[in-house]
Amino acid sequence: MIHISLRNLIFHAFHGLYEEEKQLGNQFEVNLDIYFPEPDTAITHLDQTVNYVTLYNLVQERMQVPEPLLETLAMDIASSVKREFPQIFEINVSISKINMPLVNFRGNISVTYHKKYSIEP
Repeated sequence: MIHISLRNLIFHAFHGLYEEEKQLGNQFEVNLDIYFPEPDTAITHLDQTVNYVTLYNLVQERMQVPEPLLETLAMDIASSVKREFPQIFEINVSISKINMPLVNFRGNISVTYHKKYSIEP
């Protein structure tokens, strides 16, 4: 098994249900973990692995489209990653909303989506 992680990806975006979030936006931190089978031989070429630049671009693209719920956003990111890299058999997408622009709210919130896909023989 190969495990690739993208950590502490920061985006300014306009996700959320509340007007303040839609108008002001917020900073979001995304963490992504993917797992896929190891090849029979040593990985020596990019086409034998999952390109982490492509992973980043998929996350960045989806983060630009406002979404009321982080749960939907996390599930969409996982789906787009799986479509691009069908060999992935497990994925974790964690999205944190930092400094929510709501009166008297301190701290941040996170949503994590974990999916295991069946492996075809």
